Amino acid sequence: MLLTILRGQTNILIYILICSLIGAFSVSSVKGLGIAIKQMLEQKPVYRHPLVYILVGILVLSVSTQINYLNKALDVFNTSLVTPIYYVCFTTTVVTCSIILFKEWSSMDPGDIIGTLSGFCSIIIGIFLLHAFKNTNITWSQLMSNVSNFPIMIKDNPC
Repeated sequence: MLLTILRGQTNILIYILICSLIGAFSVSSVKGLGIAIKQMLEQKPVYRHPLVYILVGILVLSVSTQINYLNKALDVFNTSLVTPIYYVCFTTTVVTCSIILFKEWSSMDPGDIIGTLSGFCSIIIGIFLLHAFKNTNITWSQLMSNVSNFPIMIKDNPC
């Protein structure tokens, strides 16, 4: 709490990381509740287990905390800055949490794991590029004039 008071007004990552870490708990509890609802529809007495009620409590607390810190970040920083950083951090923590908690990747083929990681990396790079060059104003004519002025070097082949 003291860290958010001291650094939250100047560093966007404080609010975003708190939001993302809490968001991983909310996604995990929703997944657990989904499994419980599926078992309840199969006529299993899931409501007798205290884990269902613990998951509901975790979900309510994590979602309310997540919304609170996201609103604080949006109050202090620009939306175009908060949204891509939050997306990348939230997705990273949720993927990491699912790897640790549910061991989903143990049943995946190596090709599927590589495909998932490369897709995730391309999303991160794309968001970074969109954010890094959003204020750059380049027209097609400027681009073509720069390409036409670029010198082409041809090496002589003695053969």
